[in-house]
Amino acid sequence: MKKKYFLESLMKYVFLISALISVLSIILICFFIFQGGLPFIKDYGLGNFLLGTKWKPTSSNPQFGILPMIWGTVYITLIACVIGIPIGVLTAAYLAKSCNKKLYKFLKPALNLMAGIPSIVYGFFALVVIVPLIRDNLSGKGTSILAAGILLAIMILPTIISLSESAIRAVPESYYNGSLALGATEERSIYKVVIPAAKSGIFASVVLGIGRAIGETMAVILVAGGQPRITFNPLKGIRTLTTNVVTDMAYAQGQHREALIASGLVLFVFILIINAALFAVKKRGMANE
Repeated sequence: MKKKYFLESLMKYVFLISALISVLSIILICFFIFQGGLPFIKDYGLGNFLLGTKWKPTSSNPQFGILPMIWGTVYITLIACVIGIPIGVLTAAYLAKSCNKKLYKFLKPALNLMAGIPSIVYGFFALVVIVPLIRDNLSGKGTSILAAGILLAIMILPTIISLSESAIRAVPESYYNGSLALGATEERSIYKVVIPAAKSGIFASVVLGIGRAIGETMAVILVAGGQPRITFNPLKGIRTLTTNVVTDMAYAQGQHREALIASGLVLFVFILIINAALFAVKKRGMANE
């Protein structure tokens, strides 16, 4: 018995240390980003930095406006969400409620494999398949906002599908059976009863999917075009915050390097704001139920 209690106590401390390491890692990351980015933003001016439309770090009169990169990040993420979220949720509903066991044994491992594919491989796939399709059937060079949006939609699918499926399976079977007993069809029972009951987990999957889309770098840098500009045309090239950092960091020095770290700070705060806003919406929705 003493050995059992000793092991239980030991494991409690192991879990505690693991949790503290995770929290400490986040604190260190925040400290590094804020320490490196805030002084530059203070010197250059928050308005000039966030709302500036010119990014010319190597000119005689350097300019560090990141509004084009902010716009590129938002635009590409929006396209990815419009394409990826409906497909992901509907696929999860199919896997959880309608898919036969033999097909499920093939589809589920395939989706898990998608989650493990390196992002650079996705980028090469988009460069060889998606970019030529856009170039040949629409217009432009193919490397564009639309190509990056479609690519990110594919990349966020495993996250959304996996978590949404788990949320749908967690809904009591009585909800589904009760809806069928009242005369509803299988499809209506799924989309009007089961999915709304699982919306908390589905919402979490969407948040993680958006975070993945915003933070993706290597795949996007291959197909987005890389032009720091503001455009509404999805067939034009653009640059995101993450690709801007990767593109310039290799040779950046002095104020240029500080501006890139400040860009990372803006991206970090941007993700925090999105998560906080989505959490507030989720909390409000649960309160109204």
